[in-house]
Amino acid sequence: MQIYLDYSATTPTRPEAIAVMHRVLEQQWGNPSSLHQWGQRSALAMEEARFYVAQLMGASPESLVFTGGGTEADNLALLGIAQRYETPRHLIISSIEHSAIEKPVQVLEQQGWSVTRLPVDQAGRIAPEDLRAKLREDTALVSIIYGQSEVGTLQPIAELGAIAHEAGVLFHTDAVQVAGRVPLDITQLNVDLLSLSSHKLYGPQGVGALYIRPGIELATVFRGGGQERGLRAGTQAVAAIAGFGEAARLAQQELDSESQRLTALRDRLIDQVTAIEGVELTGDRHHRLPHHTSFLVYRDGLDPKKISGRHLVYQMNQAGIGISAGSACNSGQSVPSRVLKAMGYGDGEALSAIRLTLGKPTLAADVDWAAMALRQILERF
Repeated sequence: MQIYLDYSATTPTRPEAIAVMHRVLEQQWGNPSSLHQWGQRSALAMEEARFYVAQLMGASPESLVFTGGGTEADNLALLGIAQRYETPRHLIISSIEHSAIEKPVQVLEQQGWSVTRLPVDQAGRIAPEDLRAKLREDTALVSIIYGQSEVGTLQPIAELGAIAHEAGVLFHTDAVQVAGRVPLDITQLNVDLLSLSSHKLYGPQGVGALYIRPGIELATVFRGGGQERGLRAGTQAVAAIAGFGEAARLAQQELDSESQRLTALRDRLIDQVTAIEGVELTGDRHHRLPHHTSFLVYRDGLDPKKISGRHLVYQMNQAGIGISAGSACNSGQSVPSRVLKAMGYGDGEALSAIRLTLGKPTLAADVDWAAMALRQILERF
């Protein structure tokens, strides 16, 4: 029995998106910047996709820039704002950002930017008043992740964005884990910039998007032919973009029913796994991504290396079940999760983290089997 439970790392490209990509590769393969009919057929496919991706969050198509993925969208948001300034200013992020935010922020720090990392409670939530207290006259941007990929916690983005706007500060959110799983309404979120990724919502890998509120100007980060409003030079990957658009269109249609179904399965899995001795849920139980579960498997007196998250990933894989050890982007490193450490956990606990995330193919029987397999593995220790 093969059960994939790593949908926060990536989702399989859905057949409908593959069919659209196949059609584009065969019939709409022209360069979308060309003025002739071949180019214009390609441009039409791209603009249809832009419409559907924008519709997923209630935005205008003109506000969307296609990128090479969520990481690139995050980098474009941060660096596009930072490079508008001749001298370094102040940034605010959370202490549990994805590396797609944390890494470029570290580069900006090296260039003289001042950075405040807001603390979180043990559930991974930011206190809105902490943001209000840290805003300064020279704050250029606040960037807070919407749905944390490692522990699943959702932040009060609309409230945080409103606080930033009260101070006249721009607000960005990485919504890569949220799009297609939680309703997005750009008119209610109080955000100026928002990052998306195709392969988290059953579209192809290698394509993402950045929402830019009308009137916001970014510095050009990628220089070249001037595609995507001059912000992302290079001929667009039209087939991948078209697949992204189809996946977004279907995600919008299915969002309410699928979110409810996944939430029920998520809670079923949490109840079964936390009933196992020595297993603890991480992240907020209620303010949580509908498909996401994450746990610490930690026992006093036991060498963490013998029951590490990586070891459990290996053991579950031997049982035919795919899970991850914390964030997929960090799963190859034998270091404690910086996200869990920011939430107050010690090194040993943070090394024992596992993540099981659910998707469209996941059934109740899959959840029950995975919980049973994990229980049997842990009984050996």
